[in-house]
Amino acid sequence: MPAAPPAPSAVHDAYRRIREAIGRQIVGLEEALELTLIGIFTEGHVLLIGVPGLAKTLLISSLARLLDLRFSRIQFTPDLMPSDITGGELLVQDPRSRERSFRFAPGPLFAHVLLADEINRAPPKTQAALLEAMEERQVTSVGRRYPLERPFFVLATQNPIEQEGTYPLPAAQQDRFMFNVRVGYPSGDEERRVVRLTTSAPPAALQPILTRDQILEAIAAVERVPAPDDVLHTAMDLARRTRPKEPGAPDYVRDWVAWGAGPRAAQFLIRGSRARALIHGRGAATIDDVRFLAGPVLRHRILTNYRAEAEGIGADEIVRRLLGLEGGAARPRSEGLLHRLRALLARRRA
Repeated sequence: MPAAPPAPSAVHDAYRRIREAIGRQIVGLEEALELTLIGIFTEGHVLLIGVPGLAKTLLISSLARLLDLRFSRIQFTPDLMPSDITGGELLVQDPRSRERSFRFAPGPLFAHVLLADEINRAPPKTQAALLEAMEERQVTSVGRRYPLERPFFVLATQNPIEQEGTYPLPAAQQDRFMFNVRVGYPSGDEERRVVRLTTSAPPAALQPILTRDQILEAIAAVERVPAPDDVLHTAMDLARRTRPKEPGAPDYVRDWVAWGAGPRAAQFLIRGSRARALIHGRGAATIDDVRFLAGPVLRHRILTNYRAEAEGIGADEIVRRLLGLEGGAARPRSEGLLHRLRALLARRRA
């Protein structure tokens, strides 16, 4: 007889304990932590984007210890080869029979939580090997397939500053990430607490809160959380309105968007809403859950055009408008760009 799924209150209690434990190690990043846990409870992958020194790597490694999962870290570099992450065939010799044979040696991909540090520094061939693991939950080597043990999550980081020597992630690979999480600078009060915390005695070691079996039970419980029709309609409407050729798309989408989000966006919005309801102790997903997840789900699935770039409009601004929030002004840098373009055209006419 299968075990009963955990109650929402039990998952909410575990989430509260995880948040408290992380808070003793890291200041801030509450939203990043919540989104990462939602990704884990839905078996989705998460991309964290932020400048160096904002505790992105520490957040992921700390979370892996709290979840009692096998953790692996890969520092992506331009010379990283696919076999460096997947593993490969090794020629081994039996000490007794002296017979030689090839044996597969698993690489760092064979973990429950994989930290892909600076993922955009890996060449396309290596990114493709990671893509197979993310989508198929398996690794192929010399024509043989090796399944990855559940749960399996890729939590990747990316530095938005340095672009030299990097390989931008193609749209197909970005679409495999459930969330694109922006990690910003801490506030003044948070930075004061960071300095105080990191220059005093180190905090106590983290102890596991959830086991692998409990995490698998929570993943199964997420699928049973109801998503009412109005929640489903809201998720689908948000995704479809990002497509410039879709009937009923807003004028600003037609003006600024080259390509909108595909069906995977609505799927992730619903799955994420169910998980968010569960970790907050609620029995059903709500429209507020969809609205909370709209930015992380849609920002890397909306490709803006040159006109949007010239006017300083990014994917986040388009999502804000889709949610009915007041649009922001163009950035001063873009205003300067438009001024220079107009001046150049005036000189050419003269």
